[in-house]
Amino acid sequence: MTKIIAEIGWNHMGNIEIAKKMIKQAKLNGADFVKTQVFDVKYLSRGPWDNDGRKEIYRKAQINESKYRILNNYSKKIGINFFASIVNRVGADMIKKIDNSIIKIPSANNRNYSLIKYCLKNFKKVIVSLGALKFDEIKFISKLNKNKLILLHCVSTYPCEFEEINLRKIKKIQSIHKYVGFSDHTKDIHASVLSLKYKPIYIEKHFTIDKKLPGRDNKLSILPQDLKRLRKYIDINNILEKSLSFNYHKNEEIIRKIYSKRWLEKF
Repeated sequence: MTKIIAEIGWNHMGNIEIAKKMIKQAKLNGADFVKTQVFDVKYLSRGPWDNDGRKEIYRKAQINESKYRILNNYSKKIGINFFASIVNRVGADMIKKIDNSIIKIPSANNRNYSLIKYCLKNFKKVIVSLGALKFDEIKFISKLNKNKLILLHCVSTYPCEFEEINLRKIKKIQSIHKYVGFSDHTKDIHASVLSLKYKPIYIEKHFTIDKKLPGRDNKLSILPQDLKRLRKYIDINNILEKSLSFNYHKNEEIIRKIYSKRWLEKF
């Protein structure tokens, strides 16, 4: 059964009350998980973000241990799973103290093999997005652990156009790894719905409650009504995929017993 990860990321811009509203709407509209992002600008390397305003945005949006505990406890209270993606061991250690059930490594960090191995030792499940990787690199990651690892097909452009999405790659990854999902960076849910034919274990979508909120990703995220539609499609797909007998259905019995005798042959 496909499960939905509502990626609120840093759409909350560090505002706990907004984050809670996002978590609640994710729960009400069918998400199975809510994911944020954990980072600390203290560990940010030098780059173009130093001069284009992004560093200050990161500083405002970062989630410390206290905030993470609040959001994790709130999620448990309303009955939805909460976790985060991390960029280094500092984030992994912070989350491990609170909940070691699941963690994610995003595409930008998926060649940090020591970080993946560290998370595999310290968490029950480790999700890795596979954006910007050669297939040989995907094979290498898969071999690190066949049971704990969940690999998400991802194209690391945001937003991602339909021409780039390459859904068939899900099947290719499934040929080498059992637990495979889809991180969908398109603007709507069409690609996610169409990916259901590959039975992804998770579908991850960026999620917000208001596209006008500050923060770069809000305008590119799906809204509660979109999440609700995706949930409905997944539920319908689960019904359609349910395995039944290869003989006729019991509701067809009337056709065999009565309707097949309704018309006489020509005399």
